[in-house]
Amino acid sequence: MNFLSIFRVITELIDPEWAHNAAISALKMGIVPSSRTISDPILKTKVWGLRFENPIGLAAGFDKNGEVVCQMLSQGFGFIEIGTVTPLPQEGNNKPRLFRLPIDEGIINRLGFNNKGSQVVLKNLFNIKASKRIIGINLGKNKDTESYSHDYILGLLTLAKYASYIVINISSPNTPGLRKYQRKDILTNLLYVLGQELRKLNLNPRPPLLLKVAPDLTDKERYDIAQVVMESEVDGLIATNTTISRPGYLRDRQKSESGGLSGQPLFDISTRVLSDFFRLTEGRIPIVGVGGVSNGYQAYQKIRAGASLVQLYSALVYKGPSVVKKINKELAALLRSDGYEKICDAVGADVN
Repeated sequence: MNFLSIFRVITELIDPEWAHNAAISALKMGIVPSSRTISDPILKTKVWGLRFENPIGLAAGFDKNGEVVCQMLSQGFGFIEIGTVTPLPQEGNNKPRLFRLPIDEGIINRLGFNNKGSQVVLKNLFNIKASKRIIGINLGKNKDTESYSHDYILGLLTLAKYASYIVINISSPNTPGLRKYQRKDILTNLLYVLGQELRKLNLNPRPPLLLKVAPDLTDKERYDIAQVVMESEVDGLIATNTTISRPGYLRDRQKSESGGLSGQPLFDISTRVLSDFFRLTEGRIPIVGVGGVSNGYQAYQKIRAGASLVQLYSALVYKGPSVVKKINKELAALLRSDGYEKICDAVGADVN
């Protein structure tokens, strides 16, 4: 039995959260084999002044504490996003809180920003700062913090020095009241304050500031967010977080569990939102497309819908880490078959 077969058996039989923690431990111990990185000129791209070996990144949620950054990069990812990180350690919501939908290749989670806190993450990142690795840091707020800006400012001040880019996560459905921060007035003030604080740090280079949005926004909310982003110092968007909606075609018995849905059922929803934001921002703001990507064609669809970069997470659960190499190979072939010489030429090709 090969590693992938063993991986699939484990993910199907073992409690999802236990399996995730075991995977982190296995990576830390070096018992997960690396995958040879695809080095193909057509996959190289430059966004925010950062040079990406390939556009496929690991989404936030897998390595919450920055424990296995180098190990996951060795699986072929072009970049890694850690977190969500809160200033103080946080246990998260009550268990069980993570559910697989194997029939639908989806995942439902209501984890609630469980992580070891920014000081632990700071220690984990210290030794890899000097490298050229691209590491995004996804920031959130502690559940009991009342101020809408306090925890994001604190996270920024603590970790920005070690970030290739910073993500403001106000779109998780598992922290009560968090998504209200996407409201135009609150968002405007939040982004202004964070932009000011980031400038005060005088970092050179200054890490770009990204906003991660929900897929469950109304047309008006999307329009308002796009306007705020274009008028603020935000450098990019991540579209999207998990959805609280439940597509009618879901078949798995756990489909009604509360929490955010990711994986294959999120693909169409998140891609539509991605396309809308590309159109609403007139292609001026680089977007990271995430949600349901498990093959090269889906990654290509995200790019043609407006994504400059693409992330995945759930695909690792169902297809194993070798999926990263496979996606990159398929994506390179698709770009060439359509006559593109570089990724940026294909970005937004399907958006009117």
